[in-house]
Amino acid sequence: MLDTLIQNGLIFDGLGSAPVLADLGIEQGRIVAIGQGLSTDAHQVVDASHLWVTPGFIDIHTHYDLELEIAPGLSESVRHGVTSVVIGNCSLSVAIGAPQMLADMFQRVETLSHRLIAKWLQQSISWHTPAEYLNHLRQLPLGPNVAPLLGHSALRGHVMGLERSLTVQPSETEIEAMGQIAQDALDAGFIGISIDMFPWHRMSGEWRGHTIPSQHAEFREYDMLAQLCRTHDRVFQVTPNLQRLSSFVEILRMGVGLGQRPLRLTVLSALDAVHDRRLWRIFSPILLFWNRILGGNVRFQTLTEPFTIYSDGPITPLFEEFPAGEQLNSCQSPLERQDLWHSPAFCEQFRQDWNRKWRKSFHRELEMMEIVRCPEPSWDGLSFAEVARQKHLEPLDFFMQALQTYDTDLRWVATGANDRLEPRLQLMQHPYILPGFTDAGAHVRNLGYYDGALSLLKQAIVTRFLTPERAIHRVTGEPAHWFGLDTGTLKPGVQADLLLLNPQALHQPISPQVEISDPLLDGEPRMVKRGSDEAIQAVYIRGVPVVQSGKISEHLGRDRLGTVLSPCHR
Repeated sequence: MLDTLIQNGLIFDGLGSAPVLADLGIEQGRIVAIGQGLSTDAHQVVDASHLWVTPGFIDIHTHYDLELEIAPGLSESVRHGVTSVVIGNCSLSVAIGAPQMLADMFQRVETLSHRLIAKWLQQSISWHTPAEYLNHLRQLPLGPNVAPLLGHSALRGHVMGLERSLTVQPSETEIEAMGQIAQDALDAGFIGISIDMFPWHRMSGEWRGHTIPSQHAEFREYDMLAQLCRTHDRVFQVTPNLQRLSSFVEILRMGVGLGQRPLRLTVLSALDAVHDRRLWRIFSPILLFWNRILGGNVRFQTLTEPFTIYSDGPITPLFEEFPAGEQLNSCQSPLERQDLWHSPAFCEQFRQDWNRKWRKSFHRELEMMEIVRCPEPSWDGLSFAEVARQKHLEPLDFFMQALQTYDTDLRWVATGANDRLEPRLQLMQHPYILPGFTDAGAHVRNLGYYDGALSLLKQAIVTRFLTPERAIHRVTGEPAHWFGLDTGTLKPGVQADLLLLNPQALHQPISPQVEISDPLLDGEPRMVKRGSDEAIQAVYIRGVPVVQSGKISEHLGRDRLGTVLSPCHR
């Protein structure tokens, strides 16, 4: 007898094939049959007439490493159809290293709540090897499946000690030790390694303001890790240094496949940036040359919607890219920030940094930066430039004055990339660009893109830039195949991770971000998405319905449903 029979659904296999009207049978957490007229001898029969049955979505870029330890159900992603997540991105993981060191790496880079960090530290468990960490993950009541990368910053800090990892280069013995631990991690089942060159990822704690350990490495250290991934055919994830053009040359060198096995390399990120409207056009020719001429196996990642970031006064990841902003983010209290604002030298530095055009990624256009909430309610919904005109002030003078006066009581928002539909669609359909990069679990006060896969599907339905089966393939079977994960498809024998979708509800715009008080953070605000419940009728993980019409099941986060995904044979 079947545990569950889903009848009369339009089934998408996740491989890009045309959908078929059929039934689907589930037994002991796995799909056992797909076909027409399956026996109705089942404990539960679900009528999926007029619904789509698809594989669960895969989120290829998350920072859920700490949240998994506290709330392993990951309900914010699962409610939007995500049944598998990749963790350990941007060189950050908790697979190895002392808990306080890891917390100091995560907190500022990913602007995680102090309360979340404190909760994690109170219950953190020490494991001594990446293999032990994987065993720990397997004991958690995981909601979605988890595919871990080994983070280079954690590895470097563990082997060298935090201070040395931030100030000097490793000895030969330390290089060998890092290589051996990384080798053991890949042998144990990690899907790859992540490094980070992005200069605005900074430490909190004792070394606050310093860039994280991975950024202090030289090419030979990166290349050693890349060669391990090449040998094992595992994923190597990297974020370039926009202020050091040689970093792009280093990444290009590592990604060349001529005369050797191609490195499975994924790079952040391909975006249509507001500060340079021509930039998005370079990704296609670069990728075509890299993959077709140089024999690479490279995939950039892109966001499936406008890259909109919320900020609390002067505390924002957008300020990490210039020195005066980094100083504000390093302050531990409003009083410290006031001391800076009262310094003429600091104000002049802020002004110069703001107006500097060289290698910026945040546009800093005050006409495009909108006030969301402020003690002056008449400003809500206006840009800083609009309010400045009302007050007959220069926009930057007003902006600095507002930051000083209201500090974090001033909440504002800006969109820095992917705000134009046509370039966004072209990026999302490019064969060498994976729709991903949601940063789910990170920057909880600043952004919430938990529905990235569903957003792509909505745009495909409305604009027809992709067929439904191709759009579903892009966020299920395609990333699963490239990352080497045994998930993302519907066929007999696989784990029953699937969705029931209402296609009529997909004729909707991308859902807006909203702010909630999150119980996980003891009521602190978190940016999330809502509105997926109309499109997603049900989410199944291992054959268990964990979301139905927007309602989270008690099974999610209580029962062990998801698995730790190790690389499957390609």
